[in-house]
Formats: sequence, C-alpha cells, structure tokens
Amino acid sequence: MPDTTTLTAKELFDPEFLESLRRLHVLARRVSRGGRNAEQRSKDLGSGIEFRDFRPYAPGDDFRAIDWTVYRRLGKVFLKLYEELEDLPVYLLVDRSRSLFEEDPPRIRAGLRTALALTSISLSQHDSVGLFPFADNLEVLLRPSSGKGRLWRFAESLASLRPGDTTDFETSIRTFSSMNLREGLAVVVSDFFDPAGAESVVKALKGLRHRVLLVRLWRKTDAAPDPGGDFQLVDCESGHTEDVSATAPVVDAYRRSYARFEEQLTDFARKKPAGMLMLDTDEDVVSQLATLFETGSYVT
Repeated sequence: MPDTTTLTAKELFDPEFLESLRRLHVLARRVSRGGRNAEQRSKDLGSGIEFRDFRPYAPGDDFRAIDWTVYRRLGKVFLKLYEELEDLPVYLLVDRSRSLFEEDPPRIRAGLRTALALTSISLSQHDSVGLFPFADNLEVLLRPSSGKGRLWRFAESLASLRPGDTTDFETSIRTFSSMNLREGLAVVVSDFFDPAGAESVVKALKGLRHRVLLVRLWRKTDAAPDPGGDFQLVDCESGHTEDVSATAPVVDAYRRSYARFEEQLTDFARKKPAGMLMLDTDEDVVSQLATLFETGSYVT
C-alpha cells in the first residue's frame, strides 16, 4: 500500500469511498422542518436544552443525541429527547502523531476516513465543523463553519496531514480548551496511546467542557500480540529502543497493562458520560459506522 503521507485527497478519499458516504447521509440525516434544524422548535423533540424523554434510535436520527450511558448498560441505542433543537458545532480533534502513520495499513488512514465521514454527515445537516489536528500540541487547521460545499476542502486538509511528533494529550487538550469555543461536540479520533499513560489521557479528556465522542482506532492484535522469541522494540515517536524477550510473564504483564488501559478509557466514558466508538482499522470504516446508524447497535 502507498505511504499515507504521500496520498492525495483523491487517492485517500476515492470515488468508491465518497459514494459510500451517501448511504450514511440517508441513515443519519435529520428531518428538516424548513430552514436550519438548529433554529426550529420541533414537536418530535430534538437535542436542545430542556430534557424531556428517551426513545429508541431509528434510522435517520441525529447521531449526536445518542445516550451512550444507556447504550453501554443495555446494548441498545437510545436518544435523549429535548424540547428544543439547538445548533451543536462539531470539533474534530484528529490525532496525527507519528505512530499512527506506521503499520500496514496505517491507522491514520481509517482515522482520516472516519473524520471525513462524520464531517460529511454534519455538513449535510447544516452544522458547523472545525478541524483541530494534534500530536505534541494542537493546531487550528479549519475553523468551524458550515456548508456542503466545504466537504472537499476538509478532504484536502485531512489528506495534507503529516506525521507529528510524540503524542501529548495533556498539552493538546489544554490548548483546545483555552480557545473557549462555544459548547459543542468534541470528536477525538485517536488510538489514545500516550507516553504519559492512560491516566494522563483521561485527566486531559476530563477537562473538555463539551459533549465528547471518542473514536478509538484499534486492531484485534492490540490486546493480545504474539511476537514470540527475542526482539528489539523501537518507539517510532521517540526512537527509544528496548531489547525484549517475549517470555510468558512478560506477555502476561503486557496484557494486564493493556486491560487497565482499556478499563480506564471505558470508565471515563461511562462517568463523563461520553460516547466511544471502536473502529477496527483493518475493516471498512463506512460499513462500521453504517451498522451503528442503521441498526442502532454497534458490534466490534
């Protein structure tokens, strides 16, 4: 596969992928009642301020109104219903740390495609979307704005991302929070691996005053790798090397550490509450998102 760092927008977001986004538009669209939904009061209830009730998710509902706490508890997707709809800006925080550009295929490919898919849905619903890539710090690549015509600009901006340095969630999230942006939905696309550990990641995420959706880029081998024998580990971000013997105790210690990492992220999502989508980077991104929107359930 070509190096993701050299792909153009047309290669990364090929016609087949862009065509598949149309299905997501059908599944995730909100019913317009004339003008912008954010400016309407709806008898069907929406995602405003005054809470009213819950109801099961149905194809076409606004994915941002999903109650992730109920989903984790019951395994079904329900919506929080409010009396009045409101404009909810979407802030895409896309991890571009160097480690995501490694492997074959690199995880960044699935991350960028997920980011564009959610951008496409949001822009088609007249919402404003902003792009904030981060690694050792966060930058403003595209300020929040709306309009379907901006989708290709987002595609080009996402394709232009190059590997950053080491991952630093604490610094990046602090920078984002200091912008004092209007309350919205912060979508964090990352593998959530940080040299400072899961504790630092969770501490940083707790500082977000927005609604939060974590899109976690993972592989099945993350939890239970089987390297075998003696080898040298190389940290692709820092360059640090470590000689390792994959003995049973070492592998067991890794698996326990990884389980704690997952538990800390899940615990944060439950208590915030925040959404957490597990995106298998070896599988098609759109079909995984479509499963959520179409059936109201998400299976990894």
